[in-house]
Amino acid sequence: MKNLSKNKKKLRIAQIAPLWVTIPPLKYGGIERIVAMLCDGLVERGHKVTLFAAPGSKTKAKLITVFDKPLLDAKISWSNPIWNLRNLSKAFEMVNQGEFDIIHSHLDLWTLFFQGLTKTPVLHTMHNPLYLSDVDVLKDDRLRLFSEEAYRTNIVLISESARSQAMVKLSRAKVIYNGIDLSHFKFSPVGGDHFVWIARMNRHKGVENAIAAAEKMRVKLLLAGRIDPTQRKYFRKVIKPHLNKRIKYVGELTENQLSDFYGSAKALLYPIEWEEPFGLVVAESMACGTPVIAFRRGSMSELIEDGKTGFVVDSNLNKLVGAMKKIEQINRALVRKRVEQRFGKEKMVDNYEKLYYKLCLKK
Repeated sequence: MKNLSKNKKKLRIAQIAPLWVTIPPLKYGGIERIVAMLCDGLVERGHKVTLFAAPGSKTKAKLITVFDKPLLDAKISWSNPIWNLRNLSKAFEMVNQGEFDIIHSHLDLWTLFFQGLTKTPVLHTMHNPLYLSDVDVLKDDRLRLFSEEAYRTNIVLISESARSQAMVKLSRAKVIYNGIDLSHFKFSPVGGDHFVWIARMNRHKGVENAIAAAEKMRVKLLLAGRIDPTQRKYFRKVIKPHLNKRIKYVGELTENQLSDFYGSAKALLYPIEWEEPFGLVVAESMACGTPVIAFRRGSMSELIEDGKTGFVVDSNLNKLVGAMKKIEQINRALVRKRVEQRFGKEKMVDNYEKLYYKLCLKK
């Protein structure tokens, strides 16, 4: 492992996570998985890291909590920002008491309200896209706020696609790809006879396209992922009627179950219907040697090397099926190798550490 801080002063870093689930998550939670790896990696390099997160989180950092349980367990609505704002205010109280050299927030727009209250560098990682979308009708005001704050906002976007599609001019924006813990994903040199799909259960993640392709080819397809309360009706009315002996829903998986889920498959289908800013499941699948077939949306062309680690096709069912028919051309060993080169957690920690030092020198 590189250690860019070997001959430099160790930093006191505040990491601010969403409070919905623990760090790392027991099941679904891409942001939380990234925060967990980043905190532990920084502590291993000698930095003093304080994590503001949900109780029950497992971390090498010092843990500070402001509520008595993860917000999802408390049945607090996604639209209720109160405890995440309290989380932020606690961190900024401490930074103004001289506790930290830098604050790194993963809370989307909420940190914008606080960053002008301190001279300590504040860094945002934007895990969600910055463009207008019918996925969230509230994004108009969100984009306006980001535009007003852009001149003093240090921000990381998680793909070149996310940066190029942002509807906010972000002069300080950097791109750092998400990383994965490769030790959690064992290489499978030979996949099985079925395909897989995994994500939060909604149409934007392409589950209906995956099902349609599997039905057209008459092949086995395993579906996995969380069903949010708002999506239960969608699952019951749209997805459940297609489930049978060939197409099965296996539930929401733990991280320990993911390796076998990906590794036993012929390929991961990811025919998304939105501009995905990264797509952690793509890197996880490829870490097991399992290639990915995705629609040409969002970051897919950055993550997948067409014809080498999978296929990236136009949003067309026949093209998706065509790629499925030739998936055995892909060298699974090369798929794993590319992930090791591009998406290991050490590279992600390296890039963030370098940026922290650069921002702290500007103080």
